[in-house]
Amino acid sequence: MGTVVTLSGQVGGAKLADGLYRLRGADLAVIVNTGDDFEHLGLAFSPDVDTVLYTLAGIASREAGWQPADETQALYGMLTALGGPDRPMLGDKSLAACLLRAEGRRDDRSLTDLTLQFCRNLGIAARVLPMSNDQVRTYVDTADGAVTFPEYFNALACEPEVKGFQYVGAEDARVSDEVLDALHANDLEAVVIGPANPYHSIRPILEIGGMKQLLRKRGAPVVAVTPIVGAKALTGSAGKMMRELGREVSARSAAMEYYKLIDGFVIDAVDEDQADGILASGIEVLIAQTVMRTADDRVALAQTVLDFARAIREHKVREGESA
Repeated sequence: MGTVVTLSGQVGGAKLADGLYRLRGADLAVIVNTGDDFEHLGLAFSPDVDTVLYTLAGIASREAGWQPADETQALYGMLTALGGPDRPMLGDKSLAACLLRAEGRRDDRSLTDLTLQFCRNLGIAARVLPMSNDQVRTYVDTADGAVTFPEYFNALACEPEVKGFQYVGAEDARVSDEVLDALHANDLEAVVIGPANPYHSIRPILEIGGMKQLLRKRGAPVVAVTPIVGAKALTGSAGKMMRELGREVSARSAAMEYYKLIDGFVIDAVDEDQADGILASGIEVLIAQTVMRTADDRVALAQTVLDFARAIREHKVREGESA
């Protein structure tokens, strides 16, 4: 068994990361989207980073995995009573990481350093790594102009029609030393792209300068898991975005978002009829149970993905020997 790297965002990506963590522990590195990060009331919010932290620590809410279990909103209630903003809705426990992150950044500590400290304090053996220490912000292009993703999500409730995306700062952002170390591990076994929104959760990671080239050069199998099951996204706005961008809402469309980057794509059994179309694009396909309702589901899917990656690696070796 070797090192596994997963690219993660949203609850779906965090759930698969949790399954991989239960199998691999300290041999897992989770590269997390920070394109959705934002500043609010002087605090530093990193929604996807915190979702992964809560999930791997086993303290995430079952109903709302982006916040800790048994969350309360007492501060939010008083804040709005005093005339403060009513969006986003702030949770009392969730503010702890934002407070410490803001203080750390004022002391010039990197986002990676702060996140790894949170891992240690929460007893997480895996490395949870922000995609970069440099600021990257995802903008959603709409008919009324470009808005940041947090504004699109919180203030506009995902209602405007999506025309496109911008990943401001990504081209000049540097891949952190910690991410480079994870991807350059001598025993790198697989890179797994989690079942998250391709546009605002995974693409910001891939748009970091040199990231896609690095993933291709490493040679380890790159396997993605579909965020689309039965022509819809299980959570979030991926399906809506696909439609508005003129794409078919399907597992095949999701696979094409990673065309020429991934070696394999995992689709759900309900989408078995799309396998041939994905295979025709040169991407190997595995049909599996991708919906993760329980911890056992997470582990089962994680093991399935790792077995798939190993089979792809063996296939590549055989092709090389016969060439």
